Amino acid sequence: MTKRITTLTLAGMKENKEKITMATAYDYASAKVADDAGMEMILVGDSLGMVVLGYENTLGVTLAEMIHHGKAVVRAAKRAMVVIDLPFMTYQVTKEDALRNAGRAIQETGAPAVKLEGGEEMAKTVEKIVRAGIPVVGHIGLTPQSVGQMGGFVVQGKNERMARQLLKDALALEDAGACAVVLEGIPWQLGQLITEKITIPTIGIGAGVYCDGQVLVYHDILGLQTELRPKFVKQFGQFYHPMVDAMRAYAKEVKDAAFPAPEHTFTMDENIIERLREKF
Repeated sequence: MTKRITTLTLAGMKENKEKITMATAYDYASAKVADDAGMEMILVGDSLGMVVLGYENTLGVTLAEMIHHGKAVVRAAKRAMVVIDLPFMTYQVTKEDALRNAGRAIQETGAPAVKLEGGEEMAKTVEKIVRAGIPVVGHIGLTPQSVGQMGGFVVQGKNERMARQLLKDALALEDAGACAVVLEGIPWQLGQLITEKITIPTIGIGAGVYCDGQVLVYHDILGLQTELRPKFVKQFGQFYHPMVDAMRAYAKEVKDAAFPAPEHTFTMDENIIERLREKF
């Protein structure tokens, strides 16, 4: 049996200074690739709104959509710890709503953990969910669900006031019982400081190499995105154009009647066909 990654695994990795790998995936096929590659964590991110569903941002993603995609990812992941994003307005109104929606996400997908955005202001909500037995991953810095308030996808924590608040946010999430925290779009020095000051793992995305782990989106890792590539994204493959070329080759063979070839087809007794021709 493959040993599952758990919150205890992640805590041990931080203690042993072993880097944590995390990829964002949205369906069975991509999650299977990530799991087979040895990722410790797979995030079913609400970024699926933009990457998979074609939305302008993450704000239109529903809990039902997260659950739909989450189920597929959980079915594929045999080792990785799967984390489900709680989408916009499923946890911000009341702590009771947050717990109810977190519970639904866990029950209906089978994932062991949820993720939500926010720091000090969300600490009590995180605490309530954790007390119910649901592991929570925090998310601070550049938080996509608050991108309108932030004025766009801009680096956070560059001045002393903002940096101090982000450090307080991380400490508050730790005190609330979060099992890890994603640090997005902050200076590497601040990512290093937060990682040193808290005992739970930090997962960076645009937060520097000193975080306990890193997360990137499956489509960015493989070079499947051609429109938007933030500075913190590195493509470890360029598969978009080869995929387009393969689709074009398929289309050409269909139009030229070169596919399907005899080796791709089935056969039957010609006498039967002849009798059918005569009868009909």
